Amino acid sequence: MPTTVKPPKAYDEFIAQFPKLDQAWRAINEAGAIGPLDEREQRLVKLGIAMGAMREGAIRSGVRKAVAMGIEPEAIAQIVALCAGTLGMPSTVAVHTWVSAVLDKTQP
Repeated sequence: MPTTVKPPKAYDEFIAQFPKLDQAWRAINEAGAIGPLDEREQRLVKLGIAMGAMREGAIRSGVRKAVAMGIEPEAIAQIVALCAGTLGMPSTVAVHTWVSAVLDKTQP
């Protein structure tokens, strides 16, 4: 299930200016993908990490990629719900708003 989400224009401009960083980023991602987790599991774990780190851009990007892979919105919503015990309610509500904003745009 390859992820086919076009990166934002700002990302394209950044890697055009710094192609070596793009190469390094790709190498890091390839190295991290080696192991027993399948693509779906990797995407969900990375999304959970982004949520825990409160990285809005990574959360939005991760949700777009998850949806493109066919991961159901209910699974993404469950990850948000799982955040509450660790992040607390204010942070979880913030995560929920970022996730919902993306899901609302991707739903037919």
